[in-house]
Amino acid sequence: MDASTVQILRNGTENEIIKVLEKWTQKNAQTFAFSDISDDIKERVTESLFTLLSKKASSTCHCLCLQTLRLFSREKTRLGSMITDNGLVHFMRLAGLEHYARQGDSENGVTIQLGDSDVTIEAQKCLCNLIFNSVQAQAACSKNGCVEGIVQRLKTYKDPELKFDIKFFDMRLLFLLTALCADTRPKIRFELHGFTYLIEVIDLILRDAETREEGLTDQEVDLCSEILKILFNLTVTVDRNNLDEEEEAHMMRLVCVLRDLLLCTTATKDKREEILSHTVNLLINMPRDCYEELLAPMSEGDLGIENKEVEYDGKNMEAVIVLLNFLYERLDRPTKSLKESLTPILHCLCETCRANRSIRKFCRAKVLPPLKDEVKQLPEEGSTLRNRLCKLLTSPILEVKELAADFLFVLCKESVNRMVKYTGYGNSAGLLANRGLMLGGQSQGQGDYSSDSEDSDTEEYTNLAEQVNPVTGRYEQEKTKPWECMSDEQKEYEAMKLVQAMDKLSREGIIQPSTLGEDGKPKPVSHILELVENQPNLPPSTDNTDD
Repeated sequence: MDASTVQILRNGTENEIIKVLEKWTQKNAQTFAFSDISDDIKERVTESLFTLLSKKASSTCHCLCLQTLRLFSREKTRLGSMITDNGLVHFMRLAGLEHYARQGDSENGVTIQLGDSDVTIEAQKCLCNLIFNSVQAQAACSKNGCVEGIVQRLKTYKDPELKFDIKFFDMRLLFLLTALCADTRPKIRFELHGFTYLIEVIDLILRDAETREEGLTDQEVDLCSEILKILFNLTVTVDRNNLDEEEEAHMMRLVCVLRDLLLCTTATKDKREEILSHTVNLLINMPRDCYEELLAPMSEGDLGIENKEVEYDGKNMEAVIVLLNFLYERLDRPTKSLKESLTPILHCLCETCRANRSIRKFCRAKVLPPLKDEVKQLPEEGSTLRNRLCKLLTSPILEVKELAADFLFVLCKESVNRMVKYTGYGNSAGLLANRGLMLGGQSQGQGDYSSDSEDSDTEEYTNLAEQVNPVTGRYEQEKTKPWECMSDEQKEYEAMKLVQAMDKLSREGIIQPSTLGEDGKPKPVSHILELVENQPNLPPSTDNTDD
């Protein structure tokens, strides 16, 4: 673009303008920086485009003007008049989101004017780019009625004539504003009642899919995903322990809708993964008392043989089964992406199991069933959920390791003995050390655990329990002790060699020998011989109360 382009935009015919803009937008469709265009030319082109958008012209001409501005808005700098108050209001008008104040009213009203759909969508895309790239645009759009316009249009989403792309980019705009402008969150939740409208839109989509007797389309999943991201932003800073009755009712309603999303079907597997991921993220923000809404009561007609797998304690556990299956599938991800793929679902399961007794007991039955012949192999060997979670206990990814340990610990009702029984003392040592529980005992955690017990050790486990190594968590046949044939002098000689080797490693900083302090946490020692003084016993490896 150069001065001749500016001249055509200002004085050319509509056909000439369309021809120039069409050629330039096609050439730069994948361009994100325009270093070849000077600041002056870019600003003059921008002003000319705004002038054209103010005049009557064909939809094609207006769309090309907006496409050009959208490409310009990809740059994080040199946004010029696009991010002025007048420029942003211009985009809002074309997007059908212009805000008007009603004279005589104490509150502001919103009038939605929807013109050509293609023009509306291009204007929305421009606003998305500007809000993403400019702090000035973020601040302006949080106050100039853009938020009010979007929430107002939410009420019209039942209209079948309203195009999907308009709904989608409305939600993309609202997501960006709630993510980047914290002051928009309480406005949407309390002043505009947007929280309720957003839940209703998801519910409407689910009911439509149910009426069609088919799964969610890819477009419906995309729209739901954007709404779930907005709801996450609206709830991430909420004090979950200090909600009034109305807010708690909204949260319970939301969890009911999230349960429906967990159980819905989609047209493709990838979209199923996407909707589950966003649902899990949002579940983490929910108050503890609301997790009960994940469980639907089983009626007498539902208790047939075909529903035996989903029934537990008279409740329908389908949603919990979906969460466990989601965890199992995420465990197959490459190691490089384990943190991003596993931390949300592990966090979600920790929260739900700690908060809800029925969910915890059901998850325990699935993840940590009574031990039988499995005790003959290491806890981390095998393909069951227990095996794969135990393997994570020694993961180099700190967040994954801690959340996997926390999940298993919650399933064990935060009992050290039970944790050691199912994972081995070696695997659980990190968690026990962090919590000061290496001397055994019961954690004083947040869980409200019952004292009753419903099952006990299996006969197979009981027969092998005496020979289970508490450190490895595996049955080991009794072996001949190597020192049985040694004289006392040989034993003392070998012991001193071991002490000297450990002392050398300690002095070179390769290892840090520790003993257990009174708080149950490791305490470094100044000399290796301190390790043999006042050593506590390891906690017992068996526990007969397995609820």
